[in-house]
Amino acid sequence: MDNNISWELYRSYLSVLQEGSLSGAARALGVAQPTVGRHIDTLEQQLGVSLFTRSQQGLLATEAAQALKPFAQSMQANAAALLRAAEAQGSGVRGTVRISASEVVGAEVLPPVIAGLQGQYPELNVELVLTNRVQDLLHREADIAVRMVAPEQGSLIARRIGDIELGLHAHRRYLDARGTPQTLEQLTEHALIGFDQETPFLRSARHWLPQWRREHFTLRTDSDLAQLAMIRAGVGIGVCQVRVAQRDPALVRVLAHPFKPRLTSWLTMHEDLRNSPRCKVTFEALLSGLEQYVG
Repeated sequence: MDNNISWELYRSYLSVLQEGSLSGAARALGVAQPTVGRHIDTLEQQLGVSLFTRSQQGLLATEAAQALKPFAQSMQANAAALLRAAEAQGSGVRGTVRISASEVVGAEVLPPVIAGLQGQYPELNVELVLTNRVQDLLHREADIAVRMVAPEQGSLIARRIGDIELGLHAHRRYLDARGTPQTLEQLTEHALIGFDQETPFLRSARHWLPQWRREHFTLRTDSDLAQLAMIRAGVGIGVCQVRVAQRDPALVRVLAHPFKPRLTSWLTMHEDLRNSPRCKVTFEALLSGLEQYVG
C-alpha cells in the first residue's frame, strides 16, 4: 500500500460515494468524468482494495468503501478547517467561520445575528450548515455548533443558552375549518404533521403526548422546516418552537397546558479556537442572539 496517497483521490472517492456515479461526481467537483475515473482506479490500486462495483443503478460502494468513509470524511473536514484557518491569518477579524445549527434555529433565528456580524466585520465569511445531526467539532466538521443536547467531549467550550419551549400549533384557517381540539385524545381526529422516521424526540414526546405516533400523522416529513411550512400553510396541527410561532399572529397554540416540552440548547466550540478572532466574535454574537431569542 502506498503511504503517500494524494488527497484529491480521496476527494473523488467521497464524491462518487455521495453521487453514486462518475458523471455525478465530476459535476459536483467541476472536473472531467475521465479524471474522476482515473482517480478511483489509482486509489484502488494504491490501497489494494476494490471500492465500487458497477450496476444498472450506477456505482455501488463495496464494504471496503463504506469502511473507509468516516476516515475520508475526517480528512475532508480537516482539509476544510485548514483552509479556513489559513485564510484567517493576518490582523483583524477575517476569514471563514463554519456554524452548524438545527434547521429551525439556522433558518429562523440565526440570519439576523449573521447579518449583524457581517455588517460589523465585512471580511468575515460564514458557512451555515443546517442539520439536526450533531456535527463533530473535534474533527472540525464545524467551528461552532448550536446543539440541543449537552456536549460530552471535555475539549469543547460549552455555554448553556437556555430552554426552548415547544408547542402544538395550527394556522387559524385550519382551526376555523376543523375546530380546535380540547383534549389530547381529540388530536387523533385531526390532521397531524409529524416525522417519517422514528427519532429520539418522537419517542420522548410520547411522555407528554401518547397520541404522537407515526400512524396518526397525516403528513410525514423528517424536515423540521417542512413541518413548519406545513403548519403555516394550514395543513394541520404540528409541533414547533413557541418563540418562532409567536412571530406569526395567524399561528395558534393548542393544548398548551398538557403539552409543553422543552429543549435545552447549548453553544459549543473547540477550545483550540478560543483565541481565533473570527471564531471568538462569532461565538459571542451567537451567544447574545440566542440568549435574547430564548429570553
